[in-house]
Amino acid sequence: MRVLRAIGAGAGVLAVVVLVVLAAKVIGDRIRTDRQQDALDPFYTPPEPLPSAQPGTIIRSEALGTPLEGAQTHRFLYVTQTSSGAPTVSSGMILIPSSAPPPGGRKIVAWAHPTVGLGDACAPSRTASPIKGQLTEPWMLQMVKFGWVVVATDYAGLGTPGTSQYLVGKSEAYDVINSVRAARSFPGAEAGTTWAVYGHSQGGHSALWTGVLAKQYAPELNLVAVTAAAPAAELGALVTEQWDKDVSWVIGPEVTYAWPTVTPGLPIEGVVSAAGQRNTDNMAKECVMDAAVEGGVRQKIGERYYSMNPNNNPRWSEALAVETPPPITDLPVLVVQGTGDNVVIP
Repeated sequence: MRVLRAIGAGAGVLAVVVLVVLAAKVIGDRIRTDRQQDALDPFYTPPEPLPSAQPGTIIRSEALGTPLEGAQTHRFLYVTQTSSGAPTVSSGMILIPSSAPPPGGRKIVAWAHPTVGLGDACAPSRTASPIKGQLTEPWMLQMVKFGWVVVATDYAGLGTPGTSQYLVGKSEAYDVINSVRAARSFPGAEAGTTWAVYGHSQGGHSALWTGVLAKQYAPELNLVAVTAAAPAAELGALVTEQWDKDVSWVIGPEVTYAWPTVTPGLPIEGVVSAAGQRNTDNMAKECVMDAAVEGGVRQKIGERYYSMNPNNNPRWSEALAVETPPPITDLPVLVVQGTGDNVVIP
């Protein structure tokens, strides 16, 4: 018995040590992240007033510390517009092939990223490794080999001042389209007017809305195709499938944090649970993997983000319908979907 008690005590001590080490690592990582983000703040803070309200105007740029083979890589700040048409600022990245541009200028691929979280540190261009090691690197390398410019918006308010208009179709599309306008005037890009858009998850929603709005919003550009991987497309159906699942703790806070900025009076009480309301702001600003871990724990202890299916509330159902992109009938569209996807249900 003494041996068993000793083993049990040793296991308990080991568990405590493991928890302390893990906590120390998390705290250390957050301190390093905070320092990195503080150092980046001056770049991501736009001047007041803006040098121009013209969408696509580049405010500033700098080389990224993580080069890509065969390309110059930069982060930049540019003027875009909110869903209401008001001037705002987004950040992003641009990859420019080292090869000589063809006659008529390089083609452009605009990348619309998936859900990453709404905190400044979550913005792709603000991460420690914006391109290297990311899932985007292999296809970006291929685009560069084709001699195409790749431009990737962070979306306005994500890493820059203001509230990111998450899953708000017009805002996302304007950010994508204006990143292309910025790419055309970026020094050394030598970009033409022919472009395509590619997005994943939230970015798939952005890409589809871009296909809907681009010709009217930017008639000077020639959008030739839309690709959406696992797009958040049919929002009402998706919410009905997922409102009481773990993923609601990741997506829900971002929607609840962002949508009232464009849909005033959207009811929260009675739709979002008390636990959800208490944790909306902090979870919306967590980066996606941290939010997923915390959401999974909350779900397991019996907490739910929503107290009802938002799609059953008339105001929410209307908002979900408004932000669902209509079908695109005048462009080639490729939608790619995995049948094993448990976030965006096929």
